[in-house]
Amino acid sequence: MSALALSVLLSFVSAVAYAGGAIVQERVAVSSPGEQYAPLRRPAWWAAVALNGLGGLLHVVALAYGPLSIVQPLGALTIVFALPMAALFVGRKAGATAWRGAIMATVGLAGLLSLVGASSAQSLDTTQRVTAALTTAGAVTALMIAARAVHRHPAVRSILLAVASGVAFGMSSVFTKTVAVDWTDGVSAGDLPSLAVIGVLATAGLLLSQASYRGAGLAAPLATLTVVNPVVAAAVGITMFGETFRYGTTGTALALSCGVVAAGGLILLTTERLAREQQEAEVAAAERPAEPVGDPAERLLAELEVPEDVRMTIPAPVPAPAAAAVETEPAYPLVSYAPFYGGPYVPVPTADRHRMRVKS
Repeated sequence: MSALALSVLLSFVSAVAYAGGAIVQERVAVSSPGEQYAPLRRPAWWAAVALNGLGGLLHVVALAYGPLSIVQPLGALTIVFALPMAALFVGRKAGATAWRGAIMATVGLAGLLSLVGASSAQSLDTTQRVTAALTTAGAVTALMIAARAVHRHPAVRSILLAVASGVAFGMSSVFTKTVAVDWTDGVSAGDLPSLAVIGVLATAGLLLSQASYRGAGLAAPLATLTVVNPVVAAAVGITMFGETFRYGTTGTALALSCGVVAAGGLILLTTERLAREQQEAEVAAAERPAEPVGDPAERLLAELEVPEDVRMTIPAPVPAPAAAAVETEPAYPLVSYAPFYGGPYVPVPTADRHRMRVKS
């Protein structure tokens, strides 16, 4: 097998591993909605982490055997593999709109990455690294705050978190390339801060991607992450590493067109999810029982239930004998009423003053 064929094969397997990891992450998010970022006690989540790590490792090996212009666009096939795999393994079928959006995002991204030209290997200086790290931290924090502000709209919240995850992963790739260029001349302790930034960004990207799947399905957050990640890396490569688009002005125009196509695919995925949320809300509202109309006080009294211990029957008075009608006091039954100030109220019999005899 030639080196080019091996690179293509590894790229396909890497995309499948990424797709499998995304599916497992989405299922974990559905089954544990209270755990937003890091469900560390779920073995399935660690399986998703392992699949993502395998995908990243295979992608790096594919880059070692094949050119960047072929390997990078093939990585965009993750979303194309994820939809049929989700339908096959977990029974989550995507609608026609989701398929159109996923295909548009993949084609646009593949075209954009294929137009990015290679450049000579160069690294970032200390000022550029600090600026890139601080800018990335500010952008990710702002996206997280915005996602928290729109928590009532799961689809919008998911897209914002997926964008934040893509930014973190993309900048992690930028710092990885910087360290790789530095290590061509030997390993240096001066790269330890860059390695720490890589670890923080990769971890943040993983946790944010996990949170983006909660309540938003699979297609929209995965497509957003798949597009934003390489686009951010390519933008930094063009601005800081001196990379350019192929074919001059024509290539730049084509790249912009591909970016518009990818953005249109993401918009289709987002609107499809918003429409599904609205439909689910309407169905839930239709199934909810209608509230009775009328006076609220009357409804409250109708629903009031009296406990059994206060429903006491008052016994009838005991009739007195006829012979003792004049001399004998009438018999009053002792009736125990409802609780009164913490205890039963018992009336005490009193003498009738009209029947008292006065002796002089």
